Amino acid sequence: MTTENLTIDDIARELGVSKTTVSRSISGKGRISEATRRRVLDYIEKKNYRPNPVARGLAQSRTYNIGWVVPGDSEMTTLFFFQKCMQGVIDAATEADYDVLITTVYDHNINGLQRVLDNRKVDGVILGQTLIRDPGILALKKSGIPFVTIGSTEEKNVVQVDNDHMRACRELSSILKMKGIASAALIGGTEDKVVTRSRRQGFEEGMAGVPVEFHMNCEKNEEIERAVEDVLRNRIECIVCEDDRICYVVLGKLKKEGIRIPDQVRVASFYNSALIEEYQPAITSLKYDPMSLGYTACRTLLSMIDGEKPKARQMLGYELMLRASTL
Repeated sequence: MTTENLTIDDIARELGVSKTTVSRSISGKGRISEATRRRVLDYIEKKNYRPNPVARGLAQSRTYNIGWVVPGDSEMTTLFFFQKCMQGVIDAATEADYDVLITTVYDHNINGLQRVLDNRKVDGVILGQTLIRDPGILALKKSGIPFVTIGSTEEKNVVQVDNDHMRACRELSSILKMKGIASAALIGGTEDKVVTRSRRQGFEEGMAGVPVEFHMNCEKNEEIERAVEDVLRNRIECIVCEDDRICYVVLGKLKKEGIRIPDQVRVASFYNSALIEEYQPAITSLKYDPMSLGYTACRTLLSMIDGEKPKARQMLGYELMLRASTL
C-alpha cells in the first residue's frame, strides 16, 4: 500500500482504533485521550498522510470553500482592482488548504450569491464591494454564514476590512488647498457605492473654504468628458478624479482639447493604478494595496470560521503620492 492510497480506514486498522478516533485526532475535536491523539498524529506524520479534502470536510461539517463575490458588471478598468484583491484572497485561502469559489452579482441582483448560500457550497463569504443599500449583506446576515466585506457599511454587526478612504481623500484635498488651489471640481462615479460617498466626504472636508463643484454619477465616458467640458468652461483650477478609470478618461479629454497639465489645469486622482501610472506629467494620487485587502479579509474570515471573534472593522493604510500634475 502506497502513502498516496492511505485512507482513514487503513490508519484505523493499522493502529487498532476506530475510524471515529482517527477523524477526531485529525480534526482536534471530540473526546479522546491525548496519548491516543499523539499516537495517531505520529503515525500520520510518519506516513506523510494528507486527508482527502472531501472526507475531511464531511468529518468537520465543512466544504473547505470560500466564496469571493464581485460585481459582474465591472468595467475592464476596475477589474484590475478585483483581480489584485482576489490574489490576496487566494494566497490566504491556499495557506489554509481552502479553495475559492467565485460568484458574481449585478447591481441589486444577487441570484448567484443566493444560490451559493442555499446550496451551502461555502463555509464563508467575502463580499468584494459594498453598496449603500446592499442586498448581498442582508442575504448573508439572514443566512447566518460567516462573512467579511471589503469596503465599509453602516449595517450593524458586519465585519469590515477597508482602506481609510475618507481620511486619505481629506488629507490629499487639504494638501491641495495648502498649495493655494483657489477652486476645485470632483468628478465621481455612482453614489450608491459606499466608497464613492466616503471619497466625496473626504474631499469636501479637505477643501473646506475653497469653492468646489461636483460632477457625480459619471459612469460613461461621454458623461466624464461632458463634466470636463463644464469644468474648463467654469475655469476651475484643479480637477480631482474619484478613481483611476475616471482619471484616465479625464486625461484623454484634456489631451484632445490641448489643455496642458499643470499649466492650465491641475489634476489629481483618489486612486492610483497601472492605468495612469505611466502618464506624464506624473499624476498626484492615493496608492492602496488591494492584495493586502484581499489577504486580510480572507485571514479574518478564516478566523471567524474557526469560531474566533475578530475586530469589527479593520482599516488599512495608504500612500500619498504628490507629483508633477499638481505643482
